[in-house]
Amino acid sequence: MAERGKGRARAQTWPTQDGARPLGDSAGAMSAWPSATGKLHEWVRREAGDGRLLPWLPIAFGGGIAIYFAAAREPVAWLVSIIAVGLGVAAFLLRRRQAFAAMAMLAATVAGFAVASVKTARVSHVVLAQPIYSAELKGFVETHEERERTDRFVLRVTQMDIARGTTKLERVRLSVRKGTAPAVGSFVALKARLLPPLSPLRPGSYDFARDMYFQGIGASGFAMGAIKTLDPPESGGWRLRYVAAMQGMRDAIDARIRTVLSGDNRAIATALLTGRRDAITAPVNDAMFISGLGHVLSISGYHMAVVAGVVFFAVRALLALIPGLTVTFPIKKWSAAAALAAATFYLLLSGAEVATQRSFFMTAVVLIAIMVDRRAVTFRTLAVAAMIVLAIAPEALVHPSFQMSFAATLGLVALIQIGMPQMFASPDNSQVARAALWGGREIMMLALASFVAGLATTPYAAFHFHRITPYGVLANLAAMPVVSGIVMPAGLLGLAAMPFGLDGVFWNLMGLGIDWMIVVTVWVAALPGAIGRMAAFGTGPLLLATAGIVLLGLLRTPLRWAGAGALTAATVWALLVPQPDLLVSGDGHNVAVRGREGRLHLMRASKDSFLVREWLAGDADSRDAAHPALSEGVSCDADGCVVEMADGRLAALVLQPEALADDCARTAVLVTSRQAPADCAALVIDQERLRRQGTLALYRTGRAFEITAIRPEGVNRPWSPAVGVASSTAAVRAPRTPSVDATPSEADRQAED
Repeated sequence: MAERGKGRARAQTWPTQDGARPLGDSAGAMSAWPSATGKLHEWVRREAGDGRLLPWLPIAFGGGIAIYFAAAREPVAWLVSIIAVGLGVAAFLLRRRQAFAAMAMLAATVAGFAVASVKTARVSHVVLAQPIYSAELKGFVETHEERERTDRFVLRVTQMDIARGTTKLERVRLSVRKGTAPAVGSFVALKARLLPPLSPLRPGSYDFARDMYFQGIGASGFAMGAIKTLDPPESGGWRLRYVAAMQGMRDAIDARIRTVLSGDNRAIATALLTGRRDAITAPVNDAMFISGLGHVLSISGYHMAVVAGVVFFAVRALLALIPGLTVTFPIKKWSAAAALAAATFYLLLSGAEVATQRSFFMTAVVLIAIMVDRRAVTFRTLAVAAMIVLAIAPEALVHPSFQMSFAATLGLVALIQIGMPQMFASPDNSQVARAALWGGREIMMLALASFVAGLATTPYAAFHFHRITPYGVLANLAAMPVVSGIVMPAGLLGLAAMPFGLDGVFWNLMGLGIDWMIVVTVWVAALPGAIGRMAAFGTGPLLLATAGIVLLGLLRTPLRWAGAGALTAATVWALLVPQPDLLVSGDGHNVAVRGREGRLHLMRASKDSFLVREWLAGDADSRDAAHPALSEGVSCDADGCVVEMADGRLAALVLQPEALADDCARTAVLVTSRQAPADCAALVIDQERLRRQGTLALYRTGRAFEITAIRPEGVNRPWSPAVGVASSTAAVRAPRTPSVDATPSEADRQAED
């Protein structure tokens, strides 16, 4: 016994250079390591189980699209298409092998890259390179938008004449005085000033030109003088007839609403039913987004769900009143078919924007699942909807509407599948207690859904709009029950009652609900700290935050908490991103310089409030474009302006050649449209560089500067062609008119806004 005890004692020690040492903690750690490794392997096996691949395919597909948009030049579309098909075939052949998942993900990534390449080649069209000051246009009016101060329409050009020859843009977007836009479908002749699509206003900001390129629009501008309506030389085609018919229906709905409602009530009611939200006044529109209710104005998943849900339950309730039908026929499936028809009509009526398409496909998959007796709301449903949208419109991936819509939906589906079953588990209680508990759960679920959707969309709102909504849950809790229970149902009943002339009462009811929504919006927007500002932080933190949201949403094991770590790291990274020390506009007329106190000071040779607002928003600066503090410390005369930078050195904006010699000697950075001396000691940013690279952001690195451009050297894309590079989207150049300023004015910027 003693020997055995000694053996046990000896077994608890191990020799070292210093003699015997107890195993104790080391043995525990060694035994814990295999246990932790085993747990990790178990979690990985569960995540890689049957049926878990499909939700990841649209992630890989979208990754391929993102790689395409990050490329410096256009790939060869036919080559990447062949590679994508080959990888797809390889994945099919390996479908029963362990390598199938990896090959399927690779094939989906390359397929996304190929689809984006083919889409760009398919929509290829001419893009305007320089302003055209007077062009005679003829064409068909395709769309019409009402805005707060002006109207805007898209013209499909059939003939275009300029002073020096004739050229052709496919589509142009023109602004006109309010109330003077021609009807959709009409054939018109007019004179217009045309401008190139608006480039990003600072490196990393939203690319308006890319958005317009995929819409087939090659220029924007203003109609000058009278717009003449002519007899068309040819038919506009079935597409134009369809667009005109849908626009006529929207106008008819708006006209009926106008007879009862006015102002923002009318504009919001029209936006909810037809998707036309441009007539909402700026104060209410800003308050909606500040309060976190801006999503109500964009027809997306919520609106489509309400429309389909109301029709589904209404039809089912009516059919249930007939006893013979409930016993003999599948009225649930009939109701789902009716809801799908209503959702399709709503999609067409609202203009089928990206968010509306996503929500329609999601709703359609859910309703079809009901009709074929399958589970409706799953990650697979969302995956199928995402794949359909990205396959049809790969450019949607870089649009804030798509990003925010899918992020919010992913969060809500995860909430439904992970949290809702437990929260709705009914306790064994009295009926009164159960009713009270049910009401409490409903309120909690509404708050939790608002919180999850708001949290999921926060990175994208911060990236694109430089703001967050700290009171979004409060606003949604106060307003959304009224919108869901009164506003939307009243609007649907109004549409149904229009043919019978009984719609007025429903518009009044809709207006009462909208009144409450506006009251909540204005109240929340006025709360202290309601405007959460976020400085621009680039795509790196956004991609990391996206990875975190995907991991939290799709993973089911404790591995999902790696997503929380990614979100935390992305937040810290975004907060630590340095802001530029100088910003130089693409025309060289506006220069923002960061002073000693850390805020921007502006040197300007022309007024461009739209540009300055974007710069201030990207800097998380609450000042407006006319704030007098923007010019503090700036010394200007007829020859130019000069201001002190944070390190005490000077930056100058030179307007006259007489100031070049002096400013070259005493400044560190010199911006000018003139020819600077070859021996200039300052860093010179001249018109030629700005013409090639566009707006610049400068970051101090010691005594030197690191320069970031919206169009870096070597980058040549169809929506942003390199200067002097010929491509299939040939640039249209304006006649040289020295007396006319080639710089887009403030009104020009507003046309693009």
